[in-house]
Amino acid sequence: MRLVLDTDVVVAAMRSPSGASAAILKSIRRAKAALLLSVPLAMEYEAVCQQAEHRLAAGLTQAQADVFVTAVIAMAEPVETHFLWRPQLRDPGDEMVLEAAVNGRADALVTFNLRDYGQVPGRFGVELLLPRTAIERIRR
Repeated sequence: MRLVLDTDVVVAAMRSPSGASAAILKSIRRAKAALLLSVPLAMEYEAVCQQAEHRLAAGLTQAQADVFVTAVIAMAEPVETHFLWRPQLRDPGDEMVLEAAVNGRADALVTFNLRDYGQVPGRFGVELLLPRTAIERIRR
């Protein structure tokens, strides 16, 4: 299964190592799923994971958060953006996530914010999944 993870899923994995989001990253590390990642989305992961609010909630130092996000990025398959599909979504911040999914031909885009994406990913053949649903599918 080829996945694009919204930033909220990566942050949840960092903050809660026993949750569904962390289980997705573990599955990716074990090659049971593939993480697709564009440069803009990787930069977003890096910026958000380094925010003090998330680092402190995770109990990580800045260096540890950097190791975490570097490991996530290292596991990913790079996606080149050939087409910009903007604007498609209500939140401009989600556009880069959708673009990575579409350009990478992802099977699914994983997020906690289903309403923010609505039906748009489906128009491009990308399924929209919550982390718990994604990990259930990976484990089948």
